[in-house]
Amino acid sequence: MNVLIVYAHPEPKSYNAAMKDVAVRTLSELGHDVTVSDLYAMNFFPVLGVGDFPDGVQDPSCLNIPREQTHAYNQGTLSEDIRAEQEKLRKADLVIFQFPVWWFGMPAIMKGWADRVFARGFAYIAGRKYDTGLFRGKTAMVVATTGTSADTYAPDGIDGDILSVLWPVHNGLLRYTGFDVVSPFIAYMPARMTPDMRAARLEEYRQRLLNLDKTPRLFFHPAGDYGPNERLLPGVLARSGIQRNV
Repeated sequence: MNVLIVYAHPEPKSYNAAMKDVAVRTLSELGHDVTVSDLYAMNFFPVLGVGDFPDGVQDPSCLNIPREQTHAYNQGTLSEDIRAEQEKLRKADLVIFQFPVWWFGMPAIMKGWADRVFARGFAYIAGRKYDTGLFRGKTAMVVATTGTSADTYAPDGIDGDILSVLWPVHNGLLRYTGFDVVSPFIAYMPARMTPDMRAARLEEYRQRLLNLDKTPRLFFHPAGDYGPNERLLPGVLARSGIQRNV
């Protein structure tokens, strides 16, 4: 299996780095081919813009990002850094997104990676989303740390259910493009853990990786649960993430 770890943390001695290292070691020992995109070490440029199209744009008078991405992808003229990351993603059977939760989301450098690499034409096109997404057959998992406790991210916690916090990633980025999404692995508030607690959580992560095929996938409603207006049909009980019946 080909594994891509997209990793975002500026400190090599961080707990996120330790989790990334556990994943590389464990998956490699299992015989998988593991590639890491260390976004900070790569100094990855995260701002989507006209620079993504070094051969120029079709309409200089008005930058239409989806149209220009589609054209440049089809012509093979997206910027070199984007094409390199797309090739890693194309080869990957499993993609792990490793990051600290900052302001209830991914670090900006990782969001920018998604903005640029998940270009239209490569990651999505008209009529190909969710069940029929272009990355159907691939699997993805979020692995993250938080600054506050598991209680704060409980369904009744002050920060909100962690699955609701991660809905834009799980549904809006991964499921939208066709991935099967594994339940996330979260290390809550490692800064407050003792060394023994940190080591124990790393071992729990190692065990997760050893048993990934047995780990539950997140549920997303299939296309048949929606009507022509793309709202859940009457009588279908909302079960995905932050969706609810109204």
